[in-house]
Amino acid sequence: MLVDVIRVEILKPYRLRLAFDDGSEGVVDIAEFGPFDGVFAELKDPGVFAQVRVDPEPGTIVWPGGADVDPSVLYGKAHGRSIE
Repeated sequence: MLVDVIRVEILKPYRLRLAFDDGSEGVVDIAEFGPFDGVFAELKDPGVFAQVRVDPEPGTIVWPGGADVDPSVLYGKAHGRSIE
């Protein structure tokens, strides 16, 4: 299923409420994705994490420095599904 993120709201550091273009919403804890390494290292700083925004071109959330997460992975996590 191809789905885009259309809105993001920060609930607290690392927890986001996401709205998808199919009308559904869900909460995702980005800290559950693993260690903040590589391009995600800067997200350890809550101030940088708070700069999250939706980029409509790839249809997902992005941060300064190039970090992003596949919208299908976000959708799965938000809906309690495992993405293999």
